[in-house]
Amino acid sequence: MLELKRRWLSALGALVLVVGIATDGGTAMAKEKYKDIENVSHRGASGYAPEHTITSYQMGEKMHGNYIEIDLQMTKDGQLIAMHDETLNRTTDGTGPVKNYTLDEIKHLDAGSWFNEAYPQYAKSEYVGLQVPSLEEIFRKFGKNASYYIETKSPDIYPGMEKELLRLIDKYDINKQKLLLQSFSADSLKIMKELDPSLKLIQLLSYKGNAVITDTDIAKIKEYAIGVGPNHTYLNQEYIQKVVNSGLEIHPYTVNDKERMQQLIDWGVTGMFTNFPDLLNEVKKGK
Repeated sequence: MLELKRRWLSALGALVLVVGIATDGGTAMAKEKYKDIENVSHRGASGYAPEHTITSYQMGEKMHGNYIEIDLQMTKDGQLIAMHDETLNRTTDGTGPVKNYTLDEIKHLDAGSWFNEAYPQYAKSEYVGLQVPSLEEIFRKFGKNASYYIETKSPDIYPGMEKELLRLIDKYDINKQKLLLQSFSADSLKIMKELDPSLKLIQLLSYKGNAVITDTDIAKIKEYAIGVGPNHTYLNQEYIQKVVNSGLEIHPYTVNDKERMQQLIDWGVTGMFTNFPDLLNEVKKGK
């Protein structure tokens, strides 16, 4: 009789376990899906601190960003620096094209005060006087095993940019498994692919209306890249599913609204860029 009771309790326990898996399985799978989304700190945590500064990159890491995203420009003396624009005007107290200034000259500029004026709700006194970092400085600061997401900006203006970038990647022994290189220029990506076939490349895309990508487009991109980075505004579920089912990654930019983050994840993106990595981290945790 005792043995029969033990068997009955054992069977009941198994049934409860199966029911639990059946009811919680969907939630568990959803959490796993959300966990795998790449949280790319766009220009660092640039919603909270001056973009492309060491401070912004550090803040991105603290807010659980998976990647340090770096836009590259090239100085008059051939140094790669972190800056989005081709000119100094917007994010420093300097003026004119980056290519007309040496690294030393750019280092004397204030790359933080503009942010306090533009975003007083996030202003901090310590942002005043922040410097524009060189790529070498970033590599030295964050080390070879950090995850970097680097864009060659305006490569047509800077001949040899790709070669210099790869020289520094090799000089600092950057872990290429945790490195992604992106560009709007397919030619720039192909140059990097030729110089080092092991690199993981992302083709940036920009849409001004309903996003459409053909099988031919995908086939061409897959010849050199592992993924695409479209602006999120005009994306739809069909587009995202088509890209993902082809085997490409898809990392839309720049998503700063939690509701849109949630929608894009539900549609199947594999990552996204955000100025607020803490918000994406909350969405990934179901908050």
